[in-house]
This record gives sequence, structure tokens and C-alpha cells, in this order.
Amino acid sequence: MPSLHLHALSRRAKVLIALAALFAAASHADDGYQIVHSYPHDQNAFTQGLIYLDGALYESTGLKGQSSLRKVDLDTGKILQFVADPADYFAEGLTNWSSTLVQLTWQSHIALVYDRATFHVLRTFQYPGEGWGLTQDGRNLILSDGTATLRFLDPATFNEVRRITVRSAGKPIDKLNELEYIHGEIYANIWYSDRIARISPQTGKVLGWIDLKGLAGAAGATANGAVLNGIAYDAAHDRLFVTGKLWPKIFEIRVVPKASSQKTR
Repeated sequence: MPSLHLHALSRRAKVLIALAALFAAASHADDGYQIVHSYPHDQNAFTQGLIYLDGALYESTGLKGQSSLRKVDLDTGKILQFVADPADYFAEGLTNWSSTLVQLTWQSHIALVYDRATFHVLRTFQYPGEGWGLTQDGRNLILSDGTATLRFLDPATFNEVRRITVRSAGKPIDKLNELEYIHGEIYANIWYSDRIARISPQTGKVLGWIDLKGLAGAAGATANGAVLNGIAYDAAHDRLFVTGKLWPKIFEIRVVPKASSQKTR
């Protein structure tokens, strides 16, 4: 009898372990999305940075000789304001700070600070390493450089204040690209991935993933290198926008649990 009792306990333990694993997997499942609306986007724009501010999109586009800063009407895709970057710069991430716009460059180690109203360059900053994505949390600028590290920078001096290493299940997550600060979390595109990581700015832990598989197809993106890259948030109306490099569309999406997500309205 003792052996039968132990066998029953063993079976029960295995069932409980299996259920625990199932619930753990479910709790860590990627979120999905619903498309709320789509908007036209310049399919020649190699999108590197994207923000929504005061009713308009501001966009940084890359590639040497084609890099730019632009203000764009969301509804029509019309470029309202435009300035070309110096031909030897490969522009990258973009964020706002006070009345300025801060734009990174990839390998020039230079950040350009623009007056938001006029698009005139006010000053530049230097930084070590590459520049990929840029956002801000109201206190510091947050920079990605293609590694698993996010650097927090003083917006007045561009000096590093602190840094975090981004990890998921204990594993460093590199290729962190375009960034956006939303609801106290850092959203990050992962280069050549259809997923967005939601990151704790305190610890670097990935709090969750958003799976945007199929969105490039919905955008009609066919160009080489037309990968997901571009996150903007309208805080006033709680709207989330995403796009990609060389995509002819920008999408407003709603993030939903994976089990109930649908790719269309």
C-alpha cells in the first residue's frame, strides 16, 4: 500500500508540475494586436525614429545622403516640414525634449539638437558607441546602441547617468532599436524581428512581448530591408502607432492578449 500511495502522489505531483508549466507559459505568452486604423506613409522613408507630438508625427529617416528630419501629417502622410541631414550622416533615433528635437546618428557619434518650431540646429553632442534608438522618460534621454544595453543620459550635457542591461528569462536581448516610453515602460523594436519588447526602466527586465507578425504584409512592405521599426504614442488619446522602414502605411494598433488577438478589426 505505501508504494501505491507514493505512486499516486508522484502522478499528482507530475500533473501539478505540468499545470504550473502550462500556466507559466500562458502568463508569458506574447501579446498580439488589432489594427484600429491605417494611415499613408512615405514608402521611401527609411524610418529610424518616430514620435507623436501636438497632433503631428515627427520622423527621423536614415541612409547616408538620404537622412532627414520631418514633420508629417498623420491623416494624409503629407510632409509638413523637412530638413536634410548632412550627407555624411546616417540618421537614427529621435525624441523630443522641451522645445527641441534630439536626433541620433548611427556611427558619427553625434546627436543633433533641433529647435522644434524651425528645425534649425541649435547644438550638437558627442557620445561613444553607435546610436540606434532614442526616447525620454521626463528626466533622462534613453539611448540604444544595438547591444543589450540602454544608456540613460542627462539631456543638458548628454553625459551618462546610468545604464541597464535588457534581459528576458535571464538572457541578454541585443539589437534594441527604435524606442518609445509608454506607461512607465520602454518599448523597443528588435532589429529584424516582428516583436516589440516591453522593458522595465529600473531593472532592464523584459516585462512582456508584443508579436506584430503579419503587419509588414498588411502594410504592403516589399522592399529589401523593410523591417518593423517605428513606435509612436499619443499620450493625450492613448493611441499607439507603429510602422517600419520603407513601409507605405502607419498603423494605429490596440495591444490585446495573444489568445484573443486578431490581425484585423
